[in-house]
Amino acid sequence: MPENNFPKLHNATWPGIVGKGSDSEPVISFDTMLEKTAAAEVDGVKFDGVDLGLFDPHIDLDMSDDGIKRLVDKIGGLGLEIGSLVAPIWGGPAMGSKEERDTFVEMVRKSCVFGQKLREHGIRPHGIVRIDSASKPEAWALDPVANTKLIAETFRRACDVAADYGEKLAAEGEICWGGMHSWRTMIDTMEAVSRPNMGFQADMSHTFLYLLGYNRPEDRVLPVDFEWSDRAALDEALKTMTAALRPWTIDFHVAQNDGTVHGTGSHDKTGRHCLATDPNGKLDITHDAGYWLRDENGNITKAFGHICWDGCMFPNSVMESQQTWNDILAALIKVRKAHGWYQEA
Repeated sequence: MPENNFPKLHNATWPGIVGKGSDSEPVISFDTMLEKTAAAEVDGVKFDGVDLGLFDPHIDLDMSDDGIKRLVDKIGGLGLEIGSLVAPIWGGPAMGSKEERDTFVEMVRKSCVFGQKLREHGIRPHGIVRIDSASKPEAWALDPVANTKLIAETFRRACDVAADYGEKLAAEGEICWGGMHSWRTMIDTMEAVSRPNMGFQADMSHTFLYLLGYNRPEDRVLPVDFEWSDRAALDEALKTMTAALRPWTIDFHVAQNDGTVHGTGSHDKTGRHCLATDPNGKLDITHDAGYWLRDENGNITKAFGHICWDGCMFPNSVMESQQTWNDILAALIKVRKAHGWYQEA
């Protein structure tokens, strides 16, 4: 049997920006992120592509067609494809004023235009446009019903715009985004949006914090007296959460978490991304990825064409070490061997 070649293995470029700048460490350049990705190799296997954050200083969302062509040539020249994109919607909260919500939708539109152009160049065979509510959980909690309705209304408008460009939107499950800060609020939001091109982006680190009820204790899955040594209870909690969210999941990040929250720079505290080799990591990355990549009967879902490593807010010294990216690639390869498939070219 040939080796599994799907899902494709991607690295995220935005960890060079997220949590950097301001009172933190300097931003790591886009070229450095690309070079480290392209140079990673484990037993002859390399990364297949990158997922891009469409925001400064890495990417100018308003770049010309010639600029996009140069970007395509740069990434393609390194033997990489492009997958999912992150829309820079944080200047317009989804439950903000009319003007702010209009800004949100416009940022989604620009991101979808950008994504369509990449597909036309043949470098982006799969992937979504990622969004979030750009709103804080405590602001959402002031009026959960009205604010969920407002977020859903904004997301529906964004979905309608995305559909014009053949794009799907995925809402990021992260405890710092109001209306998607727990697994139940996430499902409520998805159901309220009710658009065929709207789905969920699971991140193994961020969604892991759903189990502990951070920012939403009433939605905690693990018992308050849970001990990390109780792997059976953790497995049951993961089964419960993934069974509820898997039907919505259209984009997936492989990651590690040590059960704590973390934030640097301007980024709010959220599920801490740990290195794939972190001895304090609470996840069995290969095994636990299967809860997202297989259905309740153990069948591989093939719900997305690539998986991506997302590891934000690591020290620059760690991110500038090539060994870091080789270790990450090795973790992704194990996930694909366990839960992937072979597909003829």
